[in-house]
Amino acid sequence: MIQLTSRQKLGNQAERLSEQLLIKAGMRLLARNYRCKQGELDLVMRDADTVVFVEVRFRRKNQWGNAAETVDWRKQKRLIAAAHHYLLTHPHLADTSCRFDVIAAEGNPADPASYRWIREAFTC
Repeated sequence: MIQLTSRQKLGNQAERLSEQLLIKAGMRLLARNYRCKQGELDLVMRDADTVVFVEVRFRRKNQWGNAAETVDWRKQKRLIAAAHHYLLTHPHLADTSCRFDVIAAEGNPADPASYRWIREAFTC
């Protein structure tokens, strides 16, 4: 059995709450924690006719920058590569429009008020 660190547990909690918030907003879950050689996609959602690749970032404290700032160009590059792989392995979605969203949370991972949803956080 794999032991999770408290940091991993907090990250998982943030991902689950983010998923719930997106579903309440009318989105549908396609995949959770999609992993490939290029990287990992926290959530893949469907928003009407759009596939949404969602990166969830959580920070207990923002003394070294806020959660959203951690999605830098290097992270964006890995997310884009992983999204490309996802689309290649799901050819029925190949002609569907896509976007990249970020959900940034700081402080208490159980508090929905600490979550900020950044739609179209970046483009490729």
